[in-house]
Amino acid sequence: MRDYPASALKRSFQLKPDRTPDVNDRIEIGPSPLSYREWADSGVECPDMPALREYRLSRVRDQLKHHDCAGILLFDPINVRYATDSTNMVIWITHNSARASYIATEGPVVIFDFHNCQHLSHHLELIDEIRDMTPFFYFAGGDRCEEKANLFAAEIHDLVRQYGGGNKRVAIDKIEISGLRALERQGVEIVDDGMEMLEMARKIKNENELRAMRCAVASCEASIKELEQALVPGISENELWAYLHFGNIRRGGEWIETRILSSGPRTNPWMAECGPRIIQQGDLVGLDTDLVGVYGYCVDISRTWLAGDAKATDTQRELFSVAYDHISNNMERLRPGLSFHDLTFGGHQLPEKYRKEQYSVRYHGVGLCDEYPAIPYPEAWHRSGYDGVLELGMCLNVEAYIGEHGGHEGVKLEEQIVITEDGYEQLSTYPHDPKLMP
Repeated sequence: MRDYPASALKRSFQLKPDRTPDVNDRIEIGPSPLSYREWADSGVECPDMPALREYRLSRVRDQLKHHDCAGILLFDPINVRYATDSTNMVIWITHNSARASYIATEGPVVIFDFHNCQHLSHHLELIDEIRDMTPFFYFAGGDRCEEKANLFAAEIHDLVRQYGGGNKRVAIDKIEISGLRALERQGVEIVDDGMEMLEMARKIKNENELRAMRCAVASCEASIKELEQALVPGISENELWAYLHFGNIRRGGEWIETRILSSGPRTNPWMAECGPRIIQQGDLVGLDTDLVGVYGYCVDISRTWLAGDAKATDTQRELFSVAYDHISNNMERLRPGLSFHDLTFGGHQLPEKYRKEQYSVRYHGVGLCDEYPAIPYPEAWHRSGYDGVLELGMCLNVEAYIGEHGGHEGVKLEEQIVITEDGYEQLSTYPHDPKLMP
């Protein structure tokens, strides 16, 4: 696969020679035995992870070749994960730039990791070198940030000089200002659309990625089931949400990006994160998973339930019926070649009384997290809309929030799908509450 001299590279980290690791020493994060048992029972196939990593890295390098770049410097932990499958302290790293990766278009994959964390990536076959990061964000660098940024930039410049073949164009997804200026002083030509390149790389999933996503969906839905079983009047929103987090972690999932679970009057307007409120008999309880599960894949589905053994009111049934019809009809339109503009302005349109509180998007992409594209409602097109077309292998979420402005409650529903030759395949299968179903 590589056409550069392996002798030019050195792995900066090695296992201690007096220690032979066994299976329990493996650092690689992944599914738990519970997940494997559940998948075996349901017939879900596991991905070939080495092949999945090869595919994702090739997608990144295809973008680099298309944009005539010597390489790309990644700081966003989702992008680093996509390109290398290396991950470490993701939540902390999102606001502390203590990890990075340099991907040469024709050359090595280099991870710059947090101090004494090189061993976390030694099992990843596509990583050629692991170095200590020289951090230059203020918490780590203080009044020496410029000095530290210069040291890091010199390392990147050396990689560009050694493997760029005279090309000095380097894409970057995001970077501290001191690092940007230091790279410019080194003579590196910064290409500022690195995030676009990664979004374009990430948007098309092959069958291996879809296997990983189906595994994540299956484990997420098993956790949702445990949450639903715990949903009884008298439990707090916080305690109920904890069942989802516990279920995700014990199955080998990784984190949850939000805590969006609300009940009763807190379901309108939408977006309230869970709190200490005690759920009452007859409350609507809405959940948006926003969950990063096994293999690092996102499962972003929403359900709304009726708490207790109460009978749904006419208003609750109407809210649910409109939400259900909205996502069902909008899913049925999906097919390769349909434009984002058509997705915004065509299909099922909400009744006027629900438009002020409607969700921010009708559809959005999904992979390792929510990603390109974001397809808004007609009212928001002038502010945030952009065009494009659906392609085979794109994964989308189809959204609906239904609640009147100033109303007492609302319903949130969401499904996860993949675009296929015939239209789409629905990846999320968790049943809706029969007490609310039309």
